[in-house]
Amino acid sequence: MNSPDSREQEIIRSWHSNAAPWSEAIRTASIASRTLVTNQAIIDAVASVAPSRVLDIGCGEGWLARALSAIGMSVTGVDIVPELIAQAVASSDTPTGHATSSGTMPGTTTFLVQDYASIASRRWRGGPFDAAVCNFSLLGLESVDSLIAAVPYYLEQSGYLLIQTLHPVAACGAEPYQDGWRVGSWQGFSGNFRDPGPWYFRTLESWRALLERCGFDILECREPKAAGTVTPASAIWIGKERER
Repeated sequence: MNSPDSREQEIIRSWHSNAAPWSEAIRTASIASRTLVTNQAIIDAVASVAPSRVLDIGCGEGWLARALSAIGMSVTGVDIVPELIAQAVASSDTPTGHATSSGTMPGTTTFLVQDYASIASRRWRGGPFDAAVCNFSLLGLESVDSLIAAVPYYLEQSGYLLIQTLHPVAACGAEPYQDGWRVGSWQGFSGNFRDPGPWYFRTLESWRALLERCGFDILECREPKAAGTVTPASAIWIGKERER
C-alpha cells in the first residue's frame, strides 16, 4: 500500500491543533451558517430516513450525535482526534431513560477514537447501522474514496448514507470548477484557529459518481439555503445502498 498523501496527513494535524477552538465555536454557536441553516438541515435529512442506529463518521465534539439521540436514535460517533472525542463524552449528559423536553425518549450515544483507515480496511468491528452520516467531515481524496467504499460493510441491508458538504457551486470561488486540492482557510473564525489544512474540492457530478460507484443509489440532493438567500449553504446527499 502506498504511503498516505501528505495532504491527507496535514488535514489530520490541523484538526489535532484546532480541537479546542473548534469545540468552543460549536459550544457557543458562533458559526452562523450552522446555526442558521446547516445544523437543522442535516438533522432533518437523517430523520427523513427514520434510522434507529446511526454511525456519525467524523463526529467531532459530538453535537450531531447528541441531537439525533435527543429524537430517539442510538448513535455511535467516531473521530480520529482524541480531544474531540473526550469533549463529546463529557458533553453527553442526557440521562438515558428520561424523556426530553419534546416528550421523546432519547437514544444512546457512544463515542470512540477511530481513524478512517481502520473503517475503510474493515478492521473496525462496529455496526451494523441503519444509516451512516458524514457532516462536513469528508475533506480528503483517497481517504474519502476508500471510506465511502467501505460504508456498506457497516450498514444493514439497504441502509442509508447521508453526506453534508460545502456546496461546490458556492465553495468554488474563483478557482476552476473541477476536482482538485484547495488551500485551507480559517477565514471568518476566531483568531484561536491556526494551521488550516488543505481540502479536496469535488464537483456535484463527482460526488454523485462517488456514491454510485460505492454502491449507493442517490435518492436526493438537498440544497438548504438561509431565509432570503439564493446561494445554497451546503449540499446534502441522501443515498440508499443497492441490494447486495
